[in-house]
Amino acid sequence: MCDTFVALPDATLDGSVIFGKNSDRPEGEIQDVVTFPSQTFSQGQHVQCTYIQVPQAEHTYAVILSKPRWMWGAEIGANECGVVIGNEAVWTTEPYQSTGLLGMDLVRLGLERGETAFAALQIIIDLLEQYGQGGNCAEHFSFTYHNSFLIADRKEAWVLETAGKYWVAERVIQGTRSISNNLSIRSAGDLHHPNVIRDVIAQGRCRGEADFDFAKLFSDGGVEDPLSPYSREGRVRSLCQMHQGKFTVETAKSILRDHQGGVCMHGQFETRGSQISQLTAQQNEHWLIDRPFPCQQEYQRVELPGMVRRENHSSNVSLPTKG
Repeated sequence: MCDTFVALPDATLDGSVIFGKNSDRPEGEIQDVVTFPSQTFSQGQHVQCTYIQVPQAEHTYAVILSKPRWMWGAEIGANECGVVIGNEAVWTTEPYQSTGLLGMDLVRLGLERGETAFAALQIIIDLLEQYGQGGNCAEHFSFTYHNSFLIADRKEAWVLETAGKYWVAERVIQGTRSISNNLSIRSAGDLHHPNVIRDVIAQGRCRGEADFDFAKLFSDGGVEDPLSPYSREGRVRSLCQMHQGKFTVETAKSILRDHQGGVCMHGQFETRGSQISQLTAQQNEHWLIDRPFPCQQEYQRVELPGMVRRENHSSNVSLPTKG
């Protein structure tokens, strides 16, 4: 239950890239803002993610993460290279694995290892294909889902949507783009799983790439077409489009504090963390909230940690937010 958006340079007032996400999690769950410096590791090391281990990269980038305290992965974040990523829960017709990498693990791995948005996209896809996605996504009750991702840097953005082992990716090079808790890519995208079209043709579900519609084929419960302006997804998309050419950080704040579609969520699920990033060629700035309800809080600027490179060292510091 989240919403993520990006406005690329032609859509913003000053030519920057502006990214935002609200992280909606179970009521009462603690979500921290933490930072980790860049690090180097020896060959053969592994990193323990939420449920499984994967081989550690030789080098990881410094990151800011907004993450549920109980899990290894993160809902949102940014790295020293100016890459930002947020993920969304989606429900699909494909089976759910009992264990694997959480979507939040993939967010963190993409940020720690990806120098650009496209590199982070490829890293997430490779890890998804090697280890699969799976495992319980809530601390105190059973809650499983597949994932979509919005990955951006100062030049472009990518939407990656998954259904079990299958995936499709769409490049965003202009305007605004948002994702919510539904599959939204209505084609084979710009990149896709090597076997997905072949498999759905073999199952008699489509005739070929021309009529391949990832969202329609894999959404559990079908797709809403057109989107209701009263849904969260429809509300965020319309607010983004309404500000084309004049989008600012203040626009991002107003969207993430919006209640008309439940974007700022209150209830059994609530907005527990929020991030806004502004990316330019000169600098990248990140503002986060680490407590519930952006409508009641001020965003605080968070700096990336110093680029400390030492084996097996990390920092995990919760950054307080002024009320």
